[in-house]
Formats: sequence, C-alpha cells, structure tokens
Amino acid sequence: MSESLYSRIGGDAAVEAAVDIFYRRVLGDNTISMFFNSTDMERQRAKQKAFLAMAFGGPNEYTGADLRTAHARLVKDGLNDSHFDAVAGHLQATLEELAVPDELSAEVMGIAAGTRNDVLNR
Repeated sequence: MSESLYSRIGGDAAVEAAVDIFYRRVLGDNTISMFFNSTDMERQRAKQKAFLAMAFGGPNEYTGADLRTAHARLVKDGLNDSHFDAVAGHLQATLEELAVPDELSAEVMGIAAGTRNDVLNR
C-alpha cells in the first residue's frame, strides 16, 4: 500500500502550518475576505485542518457539512469562479511558501480543483 498524501506532505504538523498560512493570505485578500466576516476563524481553521487531513488520506476526524452545504450561503452571497480561483491561488502560494515539492503540490491542487463544482453548488 502506498503512503498517503497526508503522510508524504508531513502529516498533522504540515497541515497545521499550511492552514494557518493559507488563512492569513485569504483574510488579507480584500476580494474574498468578506466571505469570512461572520466566521469564527478558530473554529474554521480546526474544520479546515480536519477536512484536509481526511481529503489527503490521513485521519478522518472531519465532522463538518459536505462542501455543497457548507458553501451554499456563500454562493447565495455571490461566491463564484473568480473567488474560487483566488482561494486556489492562495493555496498554491501557501504550498510554495512551505517549499512543498512540485509533485505533492500538484496532487494537492488537483484535489482542490476537484472540489470546484461542489463548492460552487453546480
């Protein structure tokens, strides 16, 4: 059995670092930060860490809503492809900042790209 992406990127410590850097970038971007105005960011970070661990083949401790349900209100508030692209760009920049090897970064970005239709409720 091959090692999970979660293990190959460095497990919990890597996911923890990535989520913190990622949200610093997202919250600093005035084209998307408004979607987080009423969000409990400590809770959001914890949910995101659990979701990524599960999505990358690590421990499944995610108990949040599915992506369509979790983003439905945001879509109603105008979340669209340009916002998704901005978030994906921040994810890519986070991976680069953490010096994640290109092949692992490509895997992460592929997983993220695969969520577009669910996030945008299409």
